[in-house]
Amino acid sequence: MAMTFLTTDLENIKYVRHGFFTRQGGASGGIYNSLNCAFSSGDDKEAVRQNREKVAEALHLEADNIVTVYQVHSAKVVTVSEPWARDKAPEADALITDKRGIGLAVLTADCAPILFASKNNKVVAAAHAGWKGALTGIAEETVRNFSHFGVPPADIVAAIGPCIGPQSYEVKEDFRQPFLEQDKGNAEFFKPGKPGHLIFDLPGYLAARLKKIGVGTVLDTRQDTLANEGAFFSYRRTTLRGEKDYGRQMSVIAIR
Repeated sequence: MAMTFLTTDLENIKYVRHGFFTRQGGASGGIYNSLNCAFSSGDDKEAVRQNREKVAEALHLEADNIVTVYQVHSAKVVTVSEPWARDKAPEADALITDKRGIGLAVLTADCAPILFASKNNKVVAAAHAGWKGALTGIAEETVRNFSHFGVPPADIVAAIGPCIGPQSYEVKEDFRQPFLEQDKGNAEFFKPGKPGHLIFDLPGYLAARLKKIGVGTVLDTRQDTLANEGAFFSYRRTTLRGEKDYGRQMSVIAIR
């Protein structure tokens, strides 16, 4: 199957090159079939290397210029001035740069990838937002880091990529409490599920937080990773099936 990736209206910003990659068109087999980009998985490392090369080629980047971080579900953002070796990746959950040719990448399998770009200044960012990072402010902290480059929130376009969707993210009732403590209005992102459970709208929550701090444009691919097995890896799907591991898809943004 051919490799595929999704783009958004970020493409309308002339200096931006980006892609939310699916699981299709890679070299991995078995439960990692096929475009698994996570060296941290139990997949064959050579297959993962090949998959990352395919991603780089699709975006006209050098494979060694695609940088990732050691994702820890934090609100930490790092500035990238030059590519680093994979074993030198810092602990963080978002990356930002104003340098050409560096692919900022995050890995996800239900968490939300968010790609950011300034409309009028050549600055881009990528963030990994699971529920914990979303709650503690990874999206807002990424936007705040744009100010270091003189970019106000109104000049930013943010695109939320494939993640566990608002019809699929089942949680226990007590999961909602810290969200309500943050803002009682967050109740709107929860709806009833089976007894003792709720359904959480992660992308809706992230979009609302981005709009609340003045981000000019918020896009959403509206792709549900759990519901679409053919296109996406999903940690929740793996858990429900009792499988030992799972692949991760990659989302990348760069300055041309």
